[in-house]
Amino acid sequence: MSNYSRACYRLGIALLAVLPGLPMVHAQAAVNPETPAVAAQQPEAAVRKDAHDSVFAVINGRAVPTSDYEMAFTTLVRQRFYHGQIPENELAAVREEIKNKLVQRIVLLEEAQRRKIVADEAQIEETLAGYEKRYTNSPQWQQNRQILLPELRKQLAEQSLIAQLDKAVRDLLAPTDDEVRAHYDQHPELFTEPEKLRLSVILLAVDPSSPATAWQGTREEAKAIYGRLMNGADFDEAARLHSSVNADKSGDMGYLHRGMIPELIQKKIDEFEVGKINPPMDTLEGVAIFRLADRLPAKKREFADVATRARELLVRERQDTAWKTLIEGLVAKADVKFMHAASSELREGVTK
Repeated sequence: MSNYSRACYRLGIALLAVLPGLPMVHAQAAVNPETPAVAAQQPEAAVRKDAHDSVFAVINGRAVPTSDYEMAFTTLVRQRFYHGQIPENELAAVREEIKNKLVQRIVLLEEAQRRKIVADEAQIEETLAGYEKRYTNSPQWQQNRQILLPELRKQLAEQSLIAQLDKAVRDLLAPTDDEVRAHYDQHPELFTEPEKLRLSVILLAVDPSSPATAWQGTREEAKAIYGRLMNGADFDEAARLHSSVNADKSGDMGYLHRGMIPELIQKKIDEFEVGKINPPMDTLEGVAIFRLADRLPAKKREFADVATRARELLVRERQDTAWKTLIEGLVAKADVKFMHAASSELREGVTK
């Protein structure tokens, strides 16, 4: 795939994330006709089975071409699933997601129009000029630019409208100090430091691909070291002599919190007693002997220390809620008719 084709594909992916219908992918196909279609055959075939004639849906009187649905579907599948192969049990959910995004895109564009938002033409021209400059020496660009430019301009304009609508919806009154404090009090989990564990380790490294005999030999060595420790040998000295990691720190791993330690090992560590040396256990890196040096319980941070973060979280939560509420309200009021046989029913003209 050429650099230009990759750029068009990335633009299509970016627009998908902003609720697009992705006709942009048509532009990529014009520029990169040699791109193998093998990876897309399965999802495209699934789409064609689900589509009806040339109109996929009518949303508030606006027809959505089946090709928009097909391309949006194919792009999402290529982005999300390895080799573009979608598991059969996820097919219905992906179809529904694309349908929802198509509806959301149109109602948001209509809302932007209702609010008399206009696309940022200067930004659009600047972006198009960037494409012209970047691909001026590309034969594919020169051959197809007259086809691509109108579609690029349309997609950039729609992206601009939705972005400006998003910005306007998120432009809310700043929360008061009392509201920020209430948010802190009502959501302690957001401001609580997790439990911290200070661990030391004697790790006898084993390559994961080593034969069973190597692992068994290392287990025997770890068992012997553990026996000496139980008979009074110094852990720090043993770590300096034998550990493959942190030997210069006597095996000290510092303070770690949940999520930094593999869950299977974490479950065993949860049962450790502070100061006790524990029997050898297998890890991905080898055989380890752990000592729990300290356990600091989870602690909610003082408001004064997290006030700025609490305000930012509250603002973001309100902004996200405002945007979600707008979309849900617009979709609820929309007149949506899908002109295809849905997986759950075989009649045409399914109406929301």
